[in-house]
Amino acid sequence: EVQLVESGGGLVQPGGSLRLSCAASGFTFDDYAMSWVRQAPGKGLEWVSAISWNGGSTYYAESMKGRFTISRDNAKNTLYLQMNSLKSEDTAVYYCATLSAKALFGSWGQGTQVTVSS
Repeated sequence: EVQLVESGGGLVQPGGSLRLSCAASGFTFDDYAMSWVRQAPGKGLEWVSAISWNGGSTYYAESMKGRFTISRDNAKNTLYLQMNSLKSEDTAVYYCATLSAKALFGSWGQGTQVTVSS
């Protein structure tokens, strides 16, 4: 029922920018805070960013502050992640996920690959 579909990944050069999208369906989108999580090659999951149900509050991992911006459009049931000043260390599969008191990262998308390389 719940479906999250990430898109917008691809190959980008260091210093470049990319905008990821996550299309949500099958649930009441604005009942949930949302987050982005990533997994770099050979590494574990790393939390990237989170946003409250109405976009009023945002949170970022320290290494992303000032470079990444999370946002959402509840009318379109879509979550975004604007990524600027990309570094090779940002190479990872990026996932969007729901957040709630009952289920931290309760639902996940399939992920979208971001590769930062010259």
